[in-house]
Amino acid sequence: MLWQQIRSSARRRAQTLGKSHIPTLRRAYRVFSTSTNEEEPEDFGDYSIILPEEPFIFGTSHITPRRVPDRIIRPDYAKPDWVAPRDAHLREARVLLGGEEETRLREAAKLAKAVREYAGSLVKVGVTTNSIDAAVHDYIISHSAYPSPLLYSGFPRSCCTSINNILVHGIPDDRPLEDGDIINIDITVYLNGYHGDTSQTFLVGDVDPPGRELVEITNQALEVGIRSCGPGQQFKGIGKAIHNLLRHRDYSVSAQFTGHGIGTIFHMQPWVLHHLNDEPGVMQPGHCFTIEPCIMQGSNPRGWIFPDGWTASSENCARAAQAEHMVLITNEGADVLTR
Repeated sequence: MLWQQIRSSARRRAQTLGKSHIPTLRRAYRVFSTSTNEEEPEDFGDYSIILPEEPFIFGTSHITPRRVPDRIIRPDYAKPDWVAPRDAHLREARVLLGGEEETRLREAAKLAKAVREYAGSLVKVGVTTNSIDAAVHDYIISHSAYPSPLLYSGFPRSCCTSINNILVHGIPDDRPLEDGDIINIDITVYLNGYHGDTSQTFLVGDVDPPGRELVEITNQALEVGIRSCGPGQQFKGIGKAIHNLLRHRDYSVSAQFTGHGIGTIFHMQPWVLHHLNDEPGVMQPGHCFTIEPCIMQGSNPRGWIFPDGWTASSENCARAAQAEHMVLITNEGADVLTR
């Protein structure tokens, strides 16, 4: 029943926007909301809705990962027969400032920034996200690094590409980018034992004003979050700053996806919540973490997962944008490593 409601809502929305092509739909693998709201969708602008194709293929076992040369040092999770340590979720991302740890962390972040900028230069009408992923993969390998998303919990590609109503974790495929799309490209590299992580939402061709405004407000949300950082500051201040930015505007922030500590491990404590919260935790020198708010059009912050088990869409097909930086807390303040 819920999938029928999602399909019906998407079709009504496409008709409202004057779309001549309505994507084929499939059942959702997992849905985060049990809403039965049948009201007409809000008008969030002119764009194509991304939905899973039929017939359904559950999971990603049909996607062949790209090859990585043996000379490239891999993170543990990309090695055969690796078993995650039981205490992995309890580890905290904190480096010793002024030493080799900080140097390697900064080098990984610097490369991630370069890859993000390179990926952005590839964004053009008619280009497929699969071709972007292939180019990003080769670029990372050419710099003697490993593309961190590849094989992370089974993810089959080397970066994430999330278009229009896709919140996060879009899997690169053969859909050509269309005039008016917005696309987030999420880059993470593993270099000399450390991960560097960053993302940006790019405009494809002539994007309508609501889409441009969404990308702008998303970057503003990232910046107000960063300005909340420093030694002795509370982590909950990040969510408060973003909340205050959005509170009188027709946008919401996803509470389903968080920032995270990063270093020798891809994802670890501290977890960074982008919505209003009262979680404990104080920033200390050496803490390194990502801030990556996912901002959505309208007041519905809920998302659901495609049959592939990764791709997350807004529940009502509204567009979403995301931007991400790595932040290192120093004795004097906060350094943005991927700026």
